[in-house]
Amino acid sequence: MSEEKINLLGLDRVALEKLFAKIGEQKYRATQFMKGLYHHYESDFDNYTNFSKSLRNKIQLFSTLEVPHVVSEKISKDGTIKWLMQMNEGNAIETVYIPEKNRGTLCISSQVGCSLNCTFCATGAQGFNRHLTTAEIIGQVWIAAKRLGQSTKNRKLTNVVLMGMGEPLANYSRVLPALRIMLDDFGFGLASRRVTVSTSGMVPYIYKLNEDVEVSLAVSLHAATDELRSEIMPINKKYNIETLLKACKDFVKDKRKAKITFEYTLIRGVNDKPEHARALVKRLKNIPCKINLIPFNPFPGNSFKRSLPEAIELFQNICEKSRIVTTVRKVRGDDIDAACGQLAGEFHDRTRRSNQIQLKVS
Repeated sequence: MSEEKINLLGLDRVALEKLFAKIGEQKYRATQFMKGLYHHYESDFDNYTNFSKSLRNKIQLFSTLEVPHVVSEKISKDGTIKWLMQMNEGNAIETVYIPEKNRGTLCISSQVGCSLNCTFCATGAQGFNRHLTTAEIIGQVWIAAKRLGQSTKNRKLTNVVLMGMGEPLANYSRVLPALRIMLDDFGFGLASRRVTVSTSGMVPYIYKLNEDVEVSLAVSLHAATDELRSEIMPINKKYNIETLLKACKDFVKDKRKAKITFEYTLIRGVNDKPEHARALVKRLKNIPCKINLIPFNPFPGNSFKRSLPEAIELFQNICEKSRIVTTVRKVRGDDIDAACGQLAGEFHDRTRRSNQIQLKVS
């Protein structure tokens, strides 16, 4: 065993079974442990009374149960909750819970910051520090579920979306076990269609995700031409729209009723004109999908403006006339900076991008 203790919060069922087998225990110990951790939110080994005292002592020699520390909790006038969660090394990330009539959605982060530098996103403007561990990713769900009073009979948290800070597919090896814990009946028991991974377009990992686990996919598109998309999303220079849309089409090819969600942030005068809408529906022809229009959420140091209501309505009408289901995301939690594109957290930026933004603001 390594001298550094293993955080058991970061292990999916297969990994736990291997770990228990390594110390001479039966595989069923893994499911017993998961029930205690994810159904009863036990973070103290001494409360696992279905394990003998000697087994509890043995586990504690090489492992730990560490959950993120909640630094602050802000509640919006619309019921949205934003938690600032402390990670190690002095970094903190943001997690948002959005309650609705028939569901509760948790938006979680996968990185401390983001390296992709999309021009309309506050997280990208803050720069990048590091990837979150699996324990830090699933820990956000654990904290939220516990604080909301989640139980198998009382599901306040019905959906999880990886749309917070960071690009999930850039942290694939740590995101994948977290997804498996979310879907596992002995974990959070979420349906595959209720767990969504959002990506800016890391094409090779879209194919890998499709092979490894069944979840929903959301793609941050935000433009219908390579010229404009490359301008506002640098990742397009590596994986252009044609390559990305082929991967999307393959993702839903053999899945009954599955649809890709294309996210499109509407920025005044940049990508919200009727010709942009017509180009978008032409691009998405023959791909089972829906479009989620997101009014741009301003943040310091950025000169973009939110599209006017009439421009948003016209854009939506053009998309819907092409028979693509098109919704406009409600602006939720913007009074506590919890709206889409506003998450920033508190961390040391290794890219120095945040310093450049500060100079611009000054």
